[in-house]
Parts: sequence; C-alpha cells; structure tokens
Amino acid sequence: MGSCSPDDGDLIGSPPDLVIPDEVADAVRTLIRWTGDDPDREGLLDTPGRVARAWKEYGAGYADDPSLHLSRTFDEVGGYDEIILLRDIPFHSHCEHHLAPIIGKAAIAYLPGDKVVGISKLARVLHGYARRLQVQERLTAQVADCIWDHLNPKGVAVVIEASHACMTARGVRTPGVMMTTSRMMGVFREDERSRKEVLALMGY
Repeated sequence: MGSCSPDDGDLIGSPPDLVIPDEVADAVRTLIRWTGDDPDREGLLDTPGRVARAWKEYGAGYADDPSLHLSRTFDEVGGYDEIILLRDIPFHSHCEHHLAPIIGKAAIAYLPGDKVVGISKLARVLHGYARRLQVQERLTAQVADCIWDHLNPKGVAVVIEASHACMTARGVRTPGVMMTTSRMMGVFREDERSRKEVLALMGY
C-alpha cells in the first residue's frame, strides 16, 4: 500500500495505553465531521485516539525544561577556546496559528567561557522548545537565550531554516519556500569578524 500504516510512530513517545479524555476524542471527531467526512466510517474509527496520542508527542516539550540539559558541564577542555558548532540539526514543530507542521534544521554555536556541555545537549535544547506550539522567531530566541543564560559563554549564534505548512500547503500554497531566522549574542553580535566566522562555519 502507498499510505502509511495507521500505527506508524505510535510506539515512539506516545504509549498505546495512554488514556484519552472523552472531550479530546470528541473534538477530533467534530473536526473530522467539520471537514466533510464521517468519523464513524471504518477508516476513521480509531483516528481520534491516534491523533490524540500524536499531539501528546508533538507537545512533549511542555513537560521538558530545556535548561536542565545544560546543567552538566565540563571545565576540563584542554585549553580549547574556539567556536563549538552543531549544524544541520533536524527538528519539527507546529505553528501556533494553524497547528500546521514546521519542519527544518538548525545550526547552534557558542564560544565557551570556562565550561562546555555535551554536544547532544544542544540538540535537546532545540527539541525541548520545538515540541511546543511555536513561531520560528520565538523558537530561535528561546534556544539562544537558554544557552546564553546557562552556559555563560562569550558568544551564542543560532540560525534556523524551516518550511511552514501553513504557507506551503494552504493560503498562498507556495511549496519550497524556506524561512530563515537568526539570533547572535555576545561576540557574535558585537564583533563583525566573529560573526562572519561563525556564519561561514555554518555554511552561510
């Protein structure tokens, strides 16, 4: 079959025994009916539960404090004092205006002060904020501010590129359009040479 299995992804982050409140299932049925379909037909009978479990996973960031991922740091780095960069980090989020997917990638860099953090933690910070209802501008600022506030680096740079289904699949229906946002802090904002260096490392 060319379509996905009804259970694709249900075992990741959304336990099958999750209790779905009646009002949540009823809301999904109402939406299905509003679009013009019959929520009682065979193919849609289990859809309210699947949608509810999916949205519990999409919104997992509300139960996550991204700053906690930066709480374990390392002081012994062999005298390393150059830029640390993690690029091409994939993420997905949802637009708070239409609940439509935002799918993109991020580059996160910082110039350490006296401590560094495991590189996977940078991705975890991004995902903690992305798995909420979002706008891309706020997501970019939240990631940068979190790193700035909790690692006390000399500089932070975050660049996010994403496609927004609220624009590509509805409204002006312009597929292939990417939105880019950035936030520069510390030396990356104040010093042009440092900013050019980190953007070049990011591929911009």
